[in-house]
Amino acid sequence: MITALGERALRVQLGEEIAPTVNDRVLALADALQRAALPGVLGWAPAYAVLTIHYDPLRLGYDALRTWVEQTLPQVQQPEPLAGRQVCIPVRYGGAAGPDLDFVARHTGLSHQAVIDRHTAAVYRVYMLGFLPGFAYLGGLDPALHTPRLETPRLHVPAGSVGIAGAQTGVYPCPSPGGWQLIGQTELCLFDPNAQPPCLLAPGDQVRFVAV
Repeated sequence: MITALGERALRVQLGEEIAPTVNDRVLALADALQRAALPGVLGWAPAYAVLTIHYDPLRLGYDALRTWVEQTLPQVQQPEPLAGRQVCIPVRYGGAAGPDLDFVARHTGLSHQAVIDRHTAAVYRVYMLGFLPGFAYLGGLDPALHTPRLETPRLHVPAGSVGIAGAQTGVYPCPSPGGWQLIGQTELCLFDPNAQPPCLLAPGDQVRFVAV
């Protein structure tokens, strides 16, 4: 489904579910857009099942961009599985670094060590970046670890905090308010505005957490 978002953006929906196959199509379309280097395209933002394309209507008309998308979509319906980078994130679990580990353990009926073991056993997929610069939404959390958000969000979450919210896990790249259950913290820098690229993680990457 292709829809206009105002006069400067176009939204392409490639599925209805959070799934690697759907996200692969989103990223394949983004890759095709990058290779095409269409004059007037200002940027794009991949999400779970949607690609939003921003463009300058004085240089590229909506109809022309829509036509390009329609002609390209058949090429990305069955892309090769994405081979993203493998990134290991060292984490100190529990204590002051993970103040909600006790709650997660009680909620799931697991011991602290079992929570850590299950959290570090999975390989997570970066589906999208959002919320904060460099904040990666990771899929693949063990269902046994699914835990609701805090009823009242914290006003301050330290950078590097590793949290769980529902069926997702992620790392806060910079200090911010937040309502995820914090189980640990990493010293790895996930966002540096002076680096190239500034974000450590990108959609399609594979992430593993390592207890230290």
